[in-house]
Amino acid sequence: MQELHVSKLNLREALQHYFGFDTFKGEQQQIVQNILDGKNTFVIMPTGGGKSLCYQLPALMMEGTAVIVSPLIALMKNQVDAIRYISDQGNIAHFLNSSLSKNEISQVKKDIVNGTTKMLYVAPESLTKQENIEFLSSVNVSFFAIDEAHCISEWGHDFRPEYRRLREIFEKISHVPIIALTATATPKVQLDIQKNLSMVDARVFKDSFNRSNLYYEIRPKRDVEKEIIKYVKSKEGQSGIVYCLSRKKVEEISELFQVNGIKALPYHAGLDAEMRAKHQDMFLMEEVNVIVATIAFGMGIDKPDVRFVIHHDIPKSIESYYQETGRAGRDGGEGECIAFYSYKDIEKLDKFLANKPLTEQEIGRQLLHEIVSYAETSVCRRKYILHYFGEVYNEEGCSELCDNCKFPRDRTEGGTYVLKLLETVQALEEQFKAKHYCTFLSGQINADIKAFKHETLPNFGIGKEKDEHFWNAVIRQAILGGLLEKDIDSFGLLRLTSAGRNFIAHPGSFLLLKEHDFSNTDDSENFPASNRDTAFDVHLYDLLVDLRKSVAKEMGVPPFVVFQDPSLKDMCLQYPITMEELTHVQGVGTGKAQRFGEPFIALIAQYVHDHEIDRPQDFVFKSLVNKSGFKVQLIQNIDRQLSLEDFAANQGKTFDEILQEIETIVSSGTRVNLTYYINQRIDLSEQEEIFDYFNEAETDDILLAYQEFDGLYSEEELRLVRIRYMSEIAN
Repeated sequence: MQELHVSKLNLREALQHYFGFDTFKGEQQQIVQNILDGKNTFVIMPTGGGKSLCYQLPALMMEGTAVIVSPLIALMKNQVDAIRYISDQGNIAHFLNSSLSKNEISQVKKDIVNGTTKMLYVAPESLTKQENIEFLSSVNVSFFAIDEAHCISEWGHDFRPEYRRLREIFEKISHVPIIALTATATPKVQLDIQKNLSMVDARVFKDSFNRSNLYYEIRPKRDVEKEIIKYVKSKEGQSGIVYCLSRKKVEEISELFQVNGIKALPYHAGLDAEMRAKHQDMFLMEEVNVIVATIAFGMGIDKPDVRFVIHHDIPKSIESYYQETGRAGRDGGEGECIAFYSYKDIEKLDKFLANKPLTEQEIGRQLLHEIVSYAETSVCRRKYILHYFGEVYNEEGCSELCDNCKFPRDRTEGGTYVLKLLETVQALEEQFKAKHYCTFLSGQINADIKAFKHETLPNFGIGKEKDEHFWNAVIRQAILGGLLEKDIDSFGLLRLTSAGRNFIAHPGSFLLLKEHDFSNTDDSENFPASNRDTAFDVHLYDLLVDLRKSVAKEMGVPPFVVFQDPSLKDMCLQYPITMEELTHVQGVGTGKAQRFGEPFIALIAQYVHDHEIDRPQDFVFKSLVNKSGFKVQLIQNIDRQLSLEDFAANQGKTFDEILQEIETIVSSGTRVNLTYYINQRIDLSEQEEIFDYFNEAETDDILLAYQEFDGLYSEEELRLVRIRYMSEIAN
């Protein structure tokens, strides 16, 4: 490749010569010129914005070798392959990491000494080795580049301790300019990176974080596997990535895709390097449509036509979410970003922090709080993300490219609530995080409230007509409205802004959006399919409730014994008109369908006919065999009259989870004989008293039963007898 003379006039010529482009993208030209001028440079540019070219072009133009620090072997390989592809010299770029043999390392060093290698990609671990420091000190280094620079900051989403040693290593090698690049950096992370690299003087190039072609949506985590399969099948032939929190879940979802006829492969750190590379290449070459991965996949993967990114589990921070969703639509075409959210995911992520140092726990929990706020907010998701990265955005520009703008929530006047919040922050001297204010305003007493004796203050509980969930929503929207801000350095203490102080002095109108409520989310096994959608047929539901009453009266049993509410609601979504279809309804097994189903399917069939209803096409979903294996094992253990506690321990589950599973089995019409176990726990006369209660009750609600007995029996005891009652009477 012919060398070009470097001058301010030939940058476009160099761009055309090396990359075949006629024009630069965004601020690429100014960034490249800044490096050529020998100045420190900091680039914050979203995924797909062209970060790589910012250091690759000057590296090709300058004397010597640019040393590029990169966190992943897969990323290095991808970048090196791409550079070699545009050049007629195979040794124009190399990587130096643990995957190379001694002979390969020797060849890399020889090419650098000869001056033919313009770019050397290294892992930070390789850079710390004394032999590599000595070698690089002996050659001409043009500049240092740090890709994925957010790894330097403890506040970044992918902190790597070895990245914090880079400055001292650079100084041992050569005093040349540094360019740091990242796709995700909040103002706090940006400053942290600059301080750590001693480049506060660097010229900062910050592009907009807005990815205008991406659609953002959060869905409640109910029936999640079925929902994902259904979604991916609707995108047949398109490329996508599905992210999961654990390797085990990656393997499970990948297998589920294959069972359902979708070409998919797993990718996680538990696979050997050769297998990971093979799966990655098959995805890039479109031999498979979907990669199911942990976050180990995708960093720097340059596949432009990823049409969707799905998060089976919510990520640990907004930075992670932003970077992972940024792998969609890099060609400027449409990209859909769907994330499934539940409180249990947050609990899992919180548990992961338990064994970490206290400071790391504080940071991790604040980042978790931000992603929870993002998931639950009803404001424009694009606005929320951009605000997080310090960018002001008018939501009118979203053009319905997020679920909250596409399906806007109700707005209500909330000026008085905002005033109560701001006055409380002022009264408590701006010394607490959001959670404390929510507890204080709603009048709840916990350990922290007692510790500060805040329950004795005159304004304690001034917002007790609303719950903590509501006050959390007010806080989020007040922050977005510029009335409050979070002090990152003090781990998220809320501070009043000048606009907030002005609002206290001159209260006015503030429209509040009703927030999403994800309190009823979990895995599909424990929650009825009917809860997926509140838009069921209300008129049919009323007819079914009346029919249930008459059937129950005729058979002399309480209405809930016939069919429970979730089953009736699911009938209003599925419109079952055959006995077979009825058994697909949540909580209806074959036995229950045969015993009670006939009048219900007759009513529904007539209703469908009279109202000319187009029933939704049945979606055929094949589940993995081992999913039902657990239920079979549980029933077998009960048949053998074995200890439920021992079974729970062997399965790695809590006793409550086992009890939930038994309740699900019984509610679907399968008889379970737990008498042996219940007799060990509850006296016979007490059992009969609870049994008689359920026989007379209108509902099987445990809370109402607990209140009826004034706490005489525990929730667990009531649930056990309810299982016996449902088995004997309903099944």
